[in-house]
Amino acid sequence: MSTQKQGELYFSWGYNTEWFTKSTVHVSQPKEGNVYDLVSVNARDHRGWDQGLFTEPVTIPQYNYRVGYFFANNSGWGIEGNFDHTKYLIVQGQNVHVKGTLGGIQKDITVNFTQDNGFYYWLNNGANFLLINAVKRWRPISNSRGTIKIDAIAKAGIGPVIPHVQNMLFFEANNPHFQFGGWNVGMEGVIRATFYKYVYLEYSNKLDFASYSGLKIKSNGVISQSFGTYEMILSLGANIFTGKKMQ
Repeated sequence: MSTQKQGELYFSWGYNTEWFTKSTVHVSQPKEGNVYDLVSVNARDHRGWDQGLFTEPVTIPQYNYRVGYFFANNSGWGIEGNFDHTKYLIVQGQNVHVKGTLGGIQKDITVNFTQDNGFYYWLNNGANFLLINAVKRWRPISNSRGTIKIDAIAKAGIGPVIPHVQNMLFFEANNPHFQFGGWNVGMEGVIRATFYKYVYLEYSNKLDFASYSGLKIKSNGVISQSFGTYEMILSLGANIFTGKKMQ
């Protein structure tokens, strides 16, 4: 009977869909006398292949990738870099409660959030969650020849968010841009089926909480907000074994 002492490097690429909690968007433009909230807005994702698979380039839909390493000690512990290209769009057509100061005047109004009325808010080139995860693996099922192995994996981590910020508020559009814009924490439950040691298919359910701050808007203003995300991910990956296998 052999005991595997090899380390295991892995990487994967996949696609995701997600659902977001309601969020209050805090807007600050001191030079214009604007400090107000968009209260409890609804948002959606933008999967990208809704009209059929591979109708867009592979980096346009909501993708994700992982690069990780299981340590060579049979403990099942590992470490992982985990990136999700998620898209967050405030839903067009909803009535949004706006509360605060506009032009130095206290306001408590409702606006219909549409481009025609001067409003959109997109993290459409990515809300972009980056995590450094601790990873734990359990292997409950394997066939008699060892050609198919089913793992249960748990992950948890913390890291920055790197959003692409594009918005228009009261007909003032910003200059779209990427930036570091806060932090996020997440945890993930995974079922991984590995075939002939080297190739695997992975299904994940993930919960994430992201806090965005300093997102740049028109007139030297900034936005802050926080929201939770439930995400489902399907990925294809590969393993590379490192070190020697001890007998």
